[in-house]
Amino acid sequence: MNSVWNVIRSGVATLDYLTENIGKAISWLNLVLVLIVFFVVILRYLLNIGSIAMQESAMYLHAIIFLGASGYTLKHDGHVRVDVFYRKMSARQKALVNSLGTLFLLIPVCLFVGFMSWEYISNSWRVLETSQDPGGIPYVYLLKSLIMFMVVTLLLQGVAELLRSLMVLFTRHEVHAGVEDHG
Repeated sequence: MNSVWNVIRSGVATLDYLTENIGKAISWLNLVLVLIVFFVVILRYLLNIGSIAMQESAMYLHAIIFLGASGYTLKHDGHVRVDVFYRKMSARQKALVNSLGTLFLLIPVCLFVGFMSWEYISNSWRVLETSQDPGGIPYVYLLKSLIMFMVVTLLLQGVAELLRSLMVLFTRHEVHAGVEDHG
């Protein structure tokens, strides 16, 4: 049975590594976003020059940052949580809550979002949708694809969190990131 838990632990570590690197890479886009917004403001209000492409690029970066880093945020327990009771729970109780939340909320919601957005994204790809504004960025279909990227990264990290919680519930292994007691 230990070999099964070792395989699970290895899988969790791999998913964590992937999520961590995606999150760190995406975090650098915050600097790019700040610079673009800064230049949009300077160009618009000081030089009276407007650029739809620059404004849309800020929107694209904003979407990449928020949708792309959702798995990273889950890994670091950064999503909103009402923790009136949770913060007082033991590590095993937290693992149970996290397991149930992942199984009955996170995974179904991700699957629902993926299913409901599939046609929306597919239609955009079919026509290679572009910006409706002249001078805008011609890759709206790529922007819409970020919805599916979010679903995949959240599902992958959700599986990692579920497996981590199951290890806490069914073994006496040391508690790993994601269900440790911060309390």
